[in-house]
Amino acid sequence: MASPHKVLLSLLSITLFSFSVSPVSSQHEHPLDPLSPVEFSLIRDAVKRSYGASGENVTFQYVGLDEPDKSLVHSWMSSQASKKPPPRRASVVVRLHGQTHELVVDLSSHQPSIVSKEVYHGHGFPMLTIEEQTDAIELPRTHDEFIQSIKNRGLDMSSVVCSTFAVGWYGELRSRRVVKVLAFYTNGTVNFYMRPIEGIVVVVDLDLMKIVKYHDRFATTVPTAEDTEYRLEKQNPPFGPHLRGAAIVQPHGLGFDIKGHTISWANWKLHLGFDVRVGPIISLASIYDLEKDKYRQVLYRAYVSEVFVPYMDPTEEWYYKIYFDSGEYGFGLSAVSLQPRVDCPDNAVFVDGFFAGQNGSAVQIPNVTCVFEKYAGNIMWRHTEVGIPDVKINEVRSDVSLVVRSVSTVGNYDYILDWEFKPSGAIKFEVGLTGVLEVKAVNYTHASQIKEDEYGTMVGANTIATHHDHFFTYHLDLDVDGAPNSFVKTNLITKPVAEEGVPRKSYWTVSSKTARTESEAQLHLGLEPCDLIVVNPNKQTKVGNNVGYRLIPGPIASPILFRDDYPQIRSAFTNNNLWVTPYNKSEKWASGRYVDQSRGDDTLAVWTKRNRKIENEDIVLWYTLGFHHVPYQEDFPIMPTLSGGFELRPTNFFDRNPVLKTKSPEPVILSCKP
Repeated sequence: MASPHKVLLSLLSITLFSFSVSPVSSQHEHPLDPLSPVEFSLIRDAVKRSYGASGENVTFQYVGLDEPDKSLVHSWMSSQASKKPPPRRASVVVRLHGQTHELVVDLSSHQPSIVSKEVYHGHGFPMLTIEEQTDAIELPRTHDEFIQSIKNRGLDMSSVVCSTFAVGWYGELRSRRVVKVLAFYTNGTVNFYMRPIEGIVVVVDLDLMKIVKYHDRFATTVPTAEDTEYRLEKQNPPFGPHLRGAAIVQPHGLGFDIKGHTISWANWKLHLGFDVRVGPIISLASIYDLEKDKYRQVLYRAYVSEVFVPYMDPTEEWYYKIYFDSGEYGFGLSAVSLQPRVDCPDNAVFVDGFFAGQNGSAVQIPNVTCVFEKYAGNIMWRHTEVGIPDVKINEVRSDVSLVVRSVSTVGNYDYILDWEFKPSGAIKFEVGLTGVLEVKAVNYTHASQIKEDEYGTMVGANTIATHHDHFFTYHLDLDVDGAPNSFVKTNLITKPVAEEGVPRKSYWTVSSKTARTESEAQLHLGLEPCDLIVVNPNKQTKVGNNVGYRLIPGPIASPILFRDDYPQIRSAFTNNNLWVTPYNKSEKWASGRYVDQSRGDDTLAVWTKRNRKIENEDIVLWYTLGFHHVPYQEDFPIMPTLSGGFELRPTNFFDRNPVLKTKSPEPVILSCKP
């Protein structure tokens, strides 16, 4: 859900770390670096200039890096000192006179120029901007019918806040670019999501920026503010449980280095970017092979492509509450500044992010990501051996990992994204769900009064928290020891024991199949045990196995809506837990380019109908991590973090354990002398 009060951040031209920002591509440290504040200004000026007198009426809905072709990036990386970087370009989407315009801006020359410009005539609309949502939620305050509705309920207008909601698509032949605006009550609490004002729906046309429909169908009891506060200063004793602090001390300094946007740590190198639609982007993750004495490619580009959150209340007031948090609201646009020592530990380094505001000017999000070494007391590997007479062996290695973290607050929900790189070569992806539930107000005060389906859980008096799902679809462009790659599904199958005289009746073995086309790689995971492996069929280990990485799935949750239900038509990319496609630079967003009121005709599920060849090709995995959320009272008034994730793990990638020779970090002895 869109946040009604996200503050527009200061417009500053500030560099990341010590990186010197320049519009000239040859002065960029890396062709995948995100657009800089200076570049945003140049793009804004070039776009406005191209529209002449109408330029001042242009609104910028999306501005992002038009990433170079992969072949050009690899060519540049192989000889950075002698090669000119690929052309620096930006992809731009603007609105003007009720139309969506797509532009490509070339930043490589001294004077940026428009190299492509066309009007989009398909279905769907661009991402919502913060500014237009802010304008929309102010309109009801001066609308006579709304004022009267609030008065009729005996509420104080000064304590009313509003929020915008995308309307979705339900078979309409024509669509206007509208949002619904709903009201909440803050009197006595900042947790206004717990105090919805039911029955009032305001429809705002964003192009006209005016109210075009108004409904006040009924009134219910507004839930009380009691026990809804989550701010510490508003809590009363007793406090607890009591937790003791711990210090993270690195007397020899940080164990990682950041140059521009490239991070080097232990045996890993990777590039960290940022995009207003998807948030953090991890690129060019390579791991150093000690025995081969070189870095080997693992992951070319990875990010959360879409977050689909459908709510399960089909009533008139709720049926449209189906959110695409990236495509409608922007996962990067919703990213928040991380708080030192609480969001991230003492040893974290923070990175700023930038995006283009509605007027095209650069907007800064300070501390949008943090990078830190994680010392969690975990064990990298160990073994105790007592089987040798008179010898006892204890070999243990403590584990350290590198974490890249960000948080996106999309309305009531806070999503914590962690990318964890381990010396063993594993990459762990974790999502944490916290924040505030989305609830509806009812006249019931006790669960025993409910006689029919209310589509949720009673978490407080007059308060029903609605059932819903969260589906995170990751774009995972693996280049395992380079490209091309293949996708192999290794099934574990049970077989009877054929040998006579053996008391065992059964065993399991493996049967592997390489997917030749996209349709063969579409998987709906369930009870059938299997390994999901991306291999490089052109490279083998010393003993002859294809080098690879396998995907270890997290919680298995799949959509359980009807396939022909409108929300599921639009989110058909979640129908499978896993898809594999050939690399295509234009196929970035699983939900399509224009998601607001989209019709499902430009999604991952549509692209794969071409059933393209994926065997021994440059391939991309699309994995969906899902949560079915039945709320409980422990989630009220604010939800303890619920986490889930998955892992990419080396699979015959190395000839042996890559951390066999790793030493545990030396212990740090703190002096407490007076």
